Amino acid sequence: MADAPQIPDETEVRARWGDFEWTPANAIKAKAYVARYPDGRQQSAVMALLDLAQRQVGAETHTQGWLPVPVIEFVAAQLDMPFMRVYEVVTFYTMYNLAPVGRYHVQVCGTTPCMLRGSDDVLAACKNKGLIKGHTTPDGLFTLTEVECLGACANAPMVQINDDNYEDLDYDKTIAVLDTLAAGEQPKIGPQIDRQTSCPEGGPTTLKEMVAGNHDYRGAW
Repeated sequence: MADAPQIPDETEVRARWGDFEWTPANAIKAKAYVARYPDGRQQSAVMALLDLAQRQVGAETHTQGWLPVPVIEFVAAQLDMPFMRVYEVVTFYTMYNLAPVGRYHVQVCGTTPCMLRGSDDVLAACKNKGLIKGHTTPDGLFTLTEVECLGACANAPMVQINDDNYEDLDYDKTIAVLDTLAAGEQPKIGPQIDRQTSCPEGGPTTLKEMVAGNHDYRGAW
């Protein structure tokens, strides 16, 4: 994407990540992921290992993590895959970061449902807090990226921040989420209005209200 964070110099990257190895705990996880598949089909674990590697990089850098080329090469070697086959996976899915990101990776959905319901206001709130698309804030806290559909169209507009979705946003609600994260606290995950998952606003209801009002499927509510 045009607004993607910039990849550092290759020499710098190889100096830092050229000797990447699993931590003892992640080595156990990686072995378990590969073991889920039959002999000769270990390449099926590529997405899980890439995610695990990105999280390890994130843990070491106190960020959301990314996948330096030497780390991608490490995963390819683990699965006996050509580097380019693994690189194709990394570049296809926006869940993998090809450049460093901040502690919180703010991914704003800009696809049609979110756009029609106010994603421009969400982006304006991000801009108000100093977030610029394709950049990380000077304090290393936030990276802002505009992405395509994240699969929560019923609750548009929404953003994904790290592993969590924040839905039914507007300008003020977006500001509140960012402020809460900046304060080191955890905002409410999911809908930011009075609803559960993608149910109608106001919470669960029953047919009792229809019975009390003497309504049935043939009449108008």
